[in-house]
Amino acid sequence: MAVMPRGRLLKLAAIGTLAGLCSGLFGVGGGAVMVPLLVLWLGYGEREATGTSLAAIVLIAGVAAVTQGVYGHVHLGDGLLVGIPAIAGVVAGTWLQQRVPPRVVSLLFAAVLAGTAVDLVAR
Repeated sequence: MAVMPRGRLLKLAAIGTLAGLCSGLFGVGGGAVMVPLLVLWLGYGEREATGTSLAAIVLIAGVAAVTQGVYGHVHLGDGLLVGIPAIAGVVAGTWLQQRVPPRVVSLLFAAVLAGTAVDLVAR
């Protein structure tokens, strides 16, 4: 097994810590935190960053949901009603991402983040 360079290991740990913090605090962490940092700090392609982020989110979301459940902040039925149809969206989005040029995916992602930021500030 190859040994991971210390700098890369520290960057991945920092990205994970920040994503976990943002997940617990704001409910976001993968797309808004991990993907940009994997691209900017570690040179991942947009698709690889997205896939890696989604793999990490499985762990993050599970722990976050249990922790929020302990505080009584989880509506399980509503979560299922949102989550089950979201599976179709994931399949469609992944299919589309493979057919759209990576630059277009990056621009669309930036537009979603900017639009969300403007909406949050405007509230």
